Amino acid sequence: MFQKPAGSSDRVGPIAPPVAGSVYLDADEAAWQSSGVEGFWIRPLFENPLSGEKTWLMKVDPGAFAPSHAHEELEQVYVLQGSFYDQDRVIGAGDFVCRAPGEPHTSGSEEGAVVLLVYSPADR
Repeated sequence: MFQKPAGSSDRVGPIAPPVAGSVYLDADEAAWQSSGVEGFWIRPLFENPLSGEKTWLMKVDPGAFAPSHAHEELEQVYVLQGSFYDQDRVIGAGDFVCRAPGEPHTSGSEEGAVVLLVYSPADR
């Protein structure tokens, strides 16, 4: 059975790239934060301010909808629970979509969802 080394601790906020070794995050202990859009909640897991990389969990309340918007980064979305939709289709648990930087899209969920979001800087 795995045991945490003495003196190590799990974090409850987003981690930055480790200089050495491993850094663990107890994501279940971190509170959901407002994304700024009603019904969309984020739980930052990893953020690298130098490179612009981000990995977040996002919880979408049933019936939540975000009108057309775009992200500067490449956006990867993997649905963990429920279903999530954009202007083109509904994606369910186990489905994945990758969106080009600057690509306008809508977002929403009829039943609610939890998704893994990975943002990577656009190639310049």
